Amino acid sequence: MIKQNVKKLLAEIPSANPFGEKLTLVAAVKLQPAEAINAAIEAGITDIGDNHVQEFRDKFSQINGSPKRHFIGHLQTNKIKYLLGKTDLYHSIDRMPLAEELSKKSAAAGVTSDILIQINIGNEEAKGGFSLEEAESAYKKIAALPALRVKGLMAMLPLSDDNVLLYSLAAKMRGLYDRLRAQDDNFEYLSMGMSGDWQICVDAGSNMLRLGTSIFGKRPV
Repeated sequence: MIKQNVKKLLAEIPSANPFGEKLTLVAAVKLQPAEAINAAIEAGITDIGDNHVQEFRDKFSQINGSPKRHFIGHLQTNKIKYLLGKTDLYHSIDRMPLAEELSKKSAAAGVTSDILIQINIGNEEAKGGFSLEEAESAYKKIAALPALRVKGLMAMLPLSDDNVLLYSLAAKMRGLYDRLRAQDDNFEYLSMGMSGDWQICVDAGSNMLRLGTSIFGKRPV
């Protein structure tokens, strides 16, 4: 089933967004066993994203091939040390203390960490991230930190059946991305779009998707 799902998705997802940018599919592997992740990789997945540090550590050596490793979940500062040097892209830099600690630990380890700044585009209390209004100020502060390279932005749209609302929020994210990218040549990724809303996000200009259910089916309990 996993291999069929991957092949179906790779056929459905366009090679580029409306801005002509290549689309990257990140498989969200939360709670998935190594066998399932390896099946997805065998079917063509090149990037995988973990939500939990413990899972990342436990399964790291069990993953076949050399997929790019993303950390897409909420990150506690005391667990950064387990990801350093093993994570290609941190999606969820959602607060200044986290950015500062990742900068400090990256510098001490002699590595440069590629990151995305998380924006709470729906102003949801249950989600982390900088508000749209404070995003540019937060970007300037984070971009000035040593040993970090801001590669773009990440957002999660609210759960809603209102596609007009969702598209408008996704379009605001794209507008912010374009404004900041004009200031920073390192900007490359707008990570936005999950299994329930990825088509809307692509239409609005996302160039990186994080899909789990569409690949692995309903998440195990």
